[in-house]
Amino acid sequence: MKPGIALPEVTFRTRVRDEAVGGPNPFRWQDMTTADYFKGKRVVLFSLPGAFTPTCSTYQLPGFEDNFAKFQELGIDEIYCMSVNDSFVMNKWAQMQEIKNVKVIPDGSGEFTRKIGMLVAKDNLGFGMRSWRYAAIVNNGVVEAWFEEPGRCDNHGEDPYGESSPETLLAYLENAAKPVAAE
Repeated sequence: MKPGIALPEVTFRTRVRDEAVGGPNPFRWQDMTTADYFKGKRVVLFSLPGAFTPTCSTYQLPGFEDNFAKFQELGIDEIYCMSVNDSFVMNKWAQMQEIKNVKVIPDGSGEFTRKIGMLVAKDNLGFGMRSWRYAAIVNNGVVEAWFEEPGRCDNHGEDPYGESSPETLLAYLENAAKPVAAE
């Protein structure tokens, strides 16, 4: 991926709370498309190897959640966290992390992640196919800025983190918001 490229059109299988369903598990299936998430909005999208994993749970997701107001001040409408996990896992992770502002997107089959070229094998960790860690500013479904961790490859021995951090994206947005000096 790179700036100027439109996101692929994908349907995501999500579970949403619906009290009309009743019972101990009041959720129903709801298909959401790329357009549902990205059309007419300027958003941050970040993706990570897996819900409940250490770096994702300790730094990346909480960092975006804690800085939500700053992102809004800099013109961001929504922040989305995507992972190659199913909706049950993503919803439970968001609940356990007490996330109120960041919205999770389950890419359970990895279709979106594969189509943008970020699907990597993590068999060395017993994960199977997962997302390489990245973040993007997406404006109306088109990549405005791309932040990818270095060294993307199958079965990478480390989990690099920095390029896709909330601090990196905030610095980009703050710099982009600065007025250009007249010559």
